[in-house]
This record gives sequence, structure tokens and C-alpha cells, in this order.
Amino acid sequence: MDFNLDETQQEIRGLAADVLAREAAQERLEAFEKSEAPYDAVTWKALAQAGLLGIVLPEDVGGAGLGPVELAVILREVGVRVAPVPVYASLALAAVPIGVHGTAEQRGLLTPLTEGGTVLTGAYREVGPAGEIATTARREGGGYVLNGVKTFVPYAREAARILIPARVEGEGVGVFLVEPSAVTITGQPSATSEPLSRVALDDARVGADALLGGTADGAAWDTLRRSAVAGAVAIASGVIEGALELTKEYTRTREQFDRALAQFQAVTMQISDVYIAKRALDVAVWAGVWRLAQGAADAEEILTIAAYNTCDPVMKALYTCQHLHGGIGLDVTYPLHRYFAWGKHCGHLLGGGEDRLDALGALVAQEA
Repeated sequence: MDFNLDETQQEIRGLAADVLAREAAQERLEAFEKSEAPYDAVTWKALAQAGLLGIVLPEDVGGAGLGPVELAVILREVGVRVAPVPVYASLALAAVPIGVHGTAEQRGLLTPLTEGGTVLTGAYREVGPAGEIATTARREGGGYVLNGVKTFVPYAREAARILIPARVEGEGVGVFLVEPSAVTITGQPSATSEPLSRVALDDARVGADALLGGTADGAAWDTLRRSAVAGAVAIASGVIEGALELTKEYTRTREQFDRALAQFQAVTMQISDVYIAKRALDVAVWAGVWRLAQGAADAEEILTIAAYNTCDPVMKALYTCQHLHGGIGLDVTYPLHRYFAWGKHCGHLLGGGEDRLDALGALVAQEA
């Protein structure tokens, strides 16, 4: 396994970093937060014009046809800049499973995404342990009737389609492409500026062509689930990177008792703890997405380790960053609060540390 990015991946990272450094600068983020818009449309278009939204889309819809590692590269840069754009929702939760399993007609939904002309999303979570599916779909007439509740769905109102996993009677888990108008959407509290929603399906009716790939064998759900986790941990990797850089700069320049904070041994030790948490997550993220790209059987196990690190050690590291900043870390005119909020958001989406440990234990038990 080589953790060094290849030339193409380095170029993608550099391009994403340049675009987001320009478009998601501090003053732009402050202006966006006052606008109450669901996402920064200017930054979204800039990413599209740079070709970054098409990186993981299939070539037949105008994309570059690249994979999980390249998606992680982009999402990590989004996390470093805490950029309020629906990249995770549109790519990790929707475009990846559609690109892998969709019919030609379904894959056509991805074409406008390359130009930033649409938003897509997926319903990864329900009430209960992460990855559990209680939503049902029954055949009726020439289509399906869906019932259930999804939670923490990003950009549900703005999306052209919501990917809804559901258990099909007598078959398995299928993923359905559902229009927002067919469901009941209720806003949920969000730690970030990203709009989150509760999506209720009360006898929601969809045609047979709404079933992703036309099959309910669980394959599309597996792809969506793994992509959701891989994307979330990649964002978290960028979030802790950004928070650490802020904290290093603050402790280097902030003086106490005529000495920079970074000169105190206790501060140095705490910064080291943050760095260790960041590096542990980085290793798990790159190992997980690389194994996912290879189709390896242990990819889910490694991604679950990355998810645990996101929910527990990295969250504790963000608390340390707040502590080292003192009261200024909670000031909304200072950028650290965004990193803390995004870190909490990723942890909630992934189910929390105890849930991820339970999931890891179940995976290990399967191998025993």
C-alpha cells in the first residue's frame, strides 16, 4: 500500500485547494452565513468550472471516471476549508451509487451535475444504529409504495432526487430515486450551516424505473453505505487538519507571561495529542478508500476504524483545540467554531463512537 498520492491525485488536490482557498475565504464564509442560503452557489459553480464535480462521475455523462481515492482528496479539501457546498451529498451519497449501479436513464441525472446545474442527495441514516434499514417498499401495480422515516438528510429540499434505501418485500434492500415532492420534508437542527431534514415516506409511490439498477439485491445499498462513510471520514480528516493549523498558529503567536503559548510544555503535549489523532485518522482514511477502490473485502472494516476515529479521538482533539484557544474558540467571528461544528456533524452522521465500536466488533466476529 502506497499512501503517497499519484501525480493525477496531487493535481486534483492542488486544484481543489486553490479553488477553495479563493472561494471559501473567511470573509466569504461570513457573508454566506448571513445570507441564509442553503449553500454557496458561487463556490459550487467554481468547483464545477474547475472540473472537480465531474471527477468521480462516469465518462459517458461527461465525468473523468475516477474513484474513491480521488473523491476523498476533494472532500478532504472541502473539510480543510469547511466550504458550505453540497459536494458530499451530491457525490458521495448520490453520484457514486448512481454511477456504479444506475441504468442509462438514471445515469443521465448526473450530466447536469458536472456543470453544477443540479444537487443530488442520499438518505444514509434512520433512527437507530447507523446502517440499519427499517424503511420498506412493496410492489403495487407497476411500481412501489415506500414507507419509513429517514433522518439527517442533507439538502433534501434542494435536491433533484433523494436516494432512499428500503427493504423490498421478498427480495432485499434496494435504493430508490425519489423526487422531493413525493415525500414529507421537515427541517432538523444542524450543527453547521448545511440544511438537514427528516424525510417521511407515507405511502410514497414511485415507478418501477425509480429502483436503482432495477434490482433490490443490496448491492446499491452497500455502495451507498460505504461511500457515505468514506466521504464523511475524508471530510473529518480535512476538518481536523484545518483546526490543527489554526491552533498551531494561535499558540505560536499568542503570548502569556511574556512567552508564546507554544513554548509551554503542557501546550506542546496537547498539540502533539491533536496531531496524533489527526494522523491516526489520516492513515485509516487513506487505507480505507484505497481498499475500497481495490474492491477489497476488508474495506468496510478499515472504514469503520476511520469512522470510530472520527467520532471519538478526533472529536476529543477538537475539544483540545477549543481549550487551547480559550474563549476565542467560541467566538463566531473566529473560524475555529466552524471546524468544531463540522466535526460534531460528521460524528453524528456516522452514529457516534460506541455505535462504531459495536459495528467494528460485529465485523471482527464475522471473520472469527
